[in-house]
Amino acid sequence: MVLPLEDAIDLHAFRPAETASVVEEYLAEAAVRGFDEVRIVHGRGVGTQRRIVRAVLARSPLVVEFRDAPPERGGWGATVARLRPGGAVR
Repeated sequence: MVLPLEDAIDLHAFRPAETASVVEEYLAEAAVRGFDEVRIVHGRGVGTQRRIVRAVLARSPLVVEFRDAPPERGGWGATVARLRPGGAVR
């Protein structure tokens, strides 16, 4: 069974201990499917998931850049990441 993959993932259902591996797997699959940009919803809270997400994005060879989502897409409660074209790793 193939699960649908969208250009956004909401991490509210995951524990902080799961966040890094979930984001890594999500980025890999999004790159394979050809997404140019993804949005990762981590919430505003105390910032634990946001810090984990940003650390994963900073070290991922699949990510060109990342930033807070625009206000209408979650603001600082979500991070938008631009992926390398074709999932190429440089």
